Amino acid sequence: MIEAKGIIKSYGNLQVLKGVDLEIEQGKIVSILGKSGAGKSTLLHILGTLDKPDGGVLTIGNTKVSEMSERQLAGFRNVNLGFVFQFHHLLDEFTALENVCIPAYIGKNDEKKTQTRAKELLSYLGLGDRMEHKPTQLSGGEQQRVAVARALINTPQVVLADEPTGNLDNTNSREMHELFLQLKKDFNQTFVIVTHNEELAEMSDKRYFMVDGRIDAVS
Repeated sequence: MIEAKGIIKSYGNLQVLKGVDLEIEQGKIVSILGKSGAGKSTLLHILGTLDKPDGGVLTIGNTKVSEMSERQLAGFRNVNLGFVFQFHHLLDEFTALENVCIPAYIGKNDEKKTQTRAKELLSYLGLGDRMEHKPTQLSGGEQQRVAVARALINTPQVVLADEPTGNLDNTNSREMHELFLQLKKDFNQTFVIVTHNEELAEMSDKRYFMVDGRIDAVS
């Protein structure tokens, strides 16, 4: 599903990734763990095609994305990848429904079909009565569930999440963990998650531990 071989990345004189190899299977939840500065977020950004490696090969599905142009990557990313970040990055001027629809509109998907799917996703995530609310009218947990719906709107091959529960309290964090498990069960959804949350990591099918720009251990 995702295969990375020999991924290296530097910023100036600082080498952040020093030859990372990993494989992620379809329908699995994979966590990437490590101390601050280990290279976790840099690796996630490269897996998500938000940044390009300086060397190595990245394949997602049957596509060698490491060989694609920026324009090709933008189209591939919109269709195949979903993102959830620590801070939800919802647009305050739009409703929950409108926020969820944005990636599909960018991909020029049919407006009516997009809204129907967005409503289905929000209802599935327990937000059926909150669709017309703007982000400032939603709780932190509700905002993050809107962000999850937005990540899922284009039926991506994989959802990449960077500290998705880092800004949530214990109750909402636990609900988000259960949501990921339910999405895996119901939709065979693949997740790659950078996290410091031990409970979230424990529920993963595979855990990669990073130390100083390398994969130090796998469990």
